[in-house]
Amino acid sequence: MDSVFPPKRQYYGVGRGASSESGLNNGGGGGGGGGGGGNERRRLTKVLFNVHIQNSLGLVQVMMLPENTVAELMRAAVDIHVKENRRPLIGSSDPVCYELHYSQFSLQSLKPEEKLIDLGSRNFLLCPKIVMK
Repeated sequence: MDSVFPPKRQYYGVGRGASSESGLNNGGGGGGGGGGGGNERRRLTKVLFNVHIQNSLGLVQVMMLPENTVAELMRAAVDIHVKENRRPLIGSSDPVCYELHYSQFSLQSLKPEEKLIDLGSRNFLLCPKIVMK
């Protein structure tokens, strides 16, 4: 009587690259497909940032390079809000009139020259600058 248990494992190579039944590469040098040399480091191309504009419904989603600055993110978010005719209409389409914060509970605004990759977050609040008289 032949035993059918445990069942023979089948490897289809989905997600981890093709391999033999034993789970090892069959010689042939190189490690793990892709043909890029293995020592190269992948870099992020674009990141999705969510910007909530104060008193506006929903988020403005912006795809940007992580090397861009806070000022560029503010400009892109305001441009998208104006272009899509979102309600309520904002007072000014000039991004200099706004400040970017981590959240509504953060009193300190982000500096316009800061790089997005250094911020540690992808969710922000854009609110009008408070003018002191």
